[in-house]
Amino acid sequence: MTTAKAYKGLGMEGAIARWYTKNTGQDLSRFQEAARLVAERARPASELLEVAPGPGYFAIEMAKRGYRVTTLDISESFVKIARKNVAAAGVAVDVRHGNASDMVFPSAAFDYIVCMAAFKNFSDPIGALNEMHRVLRPGGEASILDLRKDANREDIDNEVRKMRLSALEALITRWIFRFFLVKRAYTREQLKQMATQSRFGRCEIIPSGVGFELRLTKP
Repeated sequence: MTTAKAYKGLGMEGAIARWYTKNTGQDLSRFQEAARLVAERARPASELLEVAPGPGYFAIEMAKRGYRVTTLDISESFVKIARKNVAAAGVAVDVRHGNASDMVFPSAAFDYIVCMAAFKNFSDPIGALNEMHRVLRPGGEASILDLRKDANREDIDNEVRKMRLSALEALITRWIFRFFLVKRAYTREQLKQMATQSRFGRCEIIPSGVGFELRLTKP
């Protein structure tokens, strides 16, 4: 079993998790748009795993579309918050606690995997990719969406503007982006290298706004 710390920096627990939940929950359109895009590629009613779902907003959107959704998060606070949000939404999502690089699921359990805004925080990213490959069924796909290393101030300002935050919250969020999140983000070449070193062997990288989508397929 993995014993090393599963994430970089501070854990998303307690007040930090509640603050993140409040801010991201003010505008759900980006989760709805992500759900629309994933639904274009994932077969209807298939088994979907979201890794590091946070408050569970994306998972809820996918469950509303008829997918059988499971989530896995290292944060006990987010597990509690996601379960509460799922219950309030009246949908079925199996919310689990666990480590992305040492998953609790059997092999070949899912048709599609999504990881949003969390991959840069994993302390063992290649281990997480290998676990995604293990739990995917043959022909399954994974979509990792995260922040680009080369995101500039204008990109960040545009992204924060979409969040519809108060002036103070927007200021704090921009500061976190610039001085913490971008520093942890990966370059295109780093992403390619990790995908090549993982069991997937290759990837497709699609830039989008302040971030990217890393597409992976299990043959």
